[in-house]
Parts: sequence; structure tokens; C-alpha cells
Amino acid sequence: MKAYSSDLRERVLLDCDGGLETRQAAVKHRVSESWIRRLKQRRRDTGETTPRPCRNRRVAKWLAHADRLRELVDQQPDATLGELATALGGELSPQTISRALRALRLTFKKSSSRRGTRPRGRGDAPAMVAAVAVGNAREATGVH
Repeated sequence: MKAYSSDLRERVLLDCDGGLETRQAAVKHRVSESWIRRLKQRRRDTGETTPRPCRNRRVAKWLAHADRLRELVDQQPDATLGELATALGGELSPQTISRALRALRLTFKKSSSRRGTRPRGRGDAPAMVAAVAVGNAREATGVH
């Protein structure tokens, strides 16, 4: 959530200094009463009214490796996440690399020349089983 602007803070404090009660100022400016109380207390204690900087912001681990990651994907677009992790020295997990690729909007595709490992279709399997069963029955009975 963004901090309230300095302009709003000044207007709220001017209204409070002008005699408006905290509740009335909160309704007028559509802010909470507790925020106005904290703002007035902070001005009284430290003299500050500007927004404080955001805290607890984490910097993504992969940011330091972004350029190298781009190079690796350009060199070998069909590399797996594990291969990319190894190429980066094992400093990042495959999950972190996946997040980084999404954030960088990099796509990596497997080579289309690879054959699929799935069966062609579900409809083929029962027909093949039936054909094998008929063939086995014919061989067992000696009828062709």
C-alpha cells in the first residue's frame, strides 16, 4: 500500500491546527482517526511529517544473476531449469530460476525434434489390446 502524500499530510495537519477535531478531519479527508493521531504524535516527537521509507523489502536473489540468465537462455533456449541452475553455479534453485524467467519474461522451449513420451491417444489402446487378444486366440486354436 502506498503512503499518503505529503500534500494530504499538510492539509490534515492544517485542519487539525485550525481547530478541527481528529474525527472531523478523518471524515473530511477520508483517512483513519488513528493515522491522524500517529501523524500528530510523530510531528510532536520528531518534527517529521513526511512518509517513512518502506521497510522489510526483500531484494530478489536472482537479480544479481539476471544478465547471465538472459545469456544462458539466448545460448541454449531448450535448457532445463536444472541445467540453468548448474550453469549459474548452483547458487539459485530451479524454482527461483523459474520465478526469474517469468519476471524477465523469458521463455524457454523444449526442442520440437524430441519425440513425445505419451501414448498417441487413449482410443488406440483398447483396439490394440483386442487385436492382440484375437491374434493370440487364433494362434492357440490354430485357425488363421
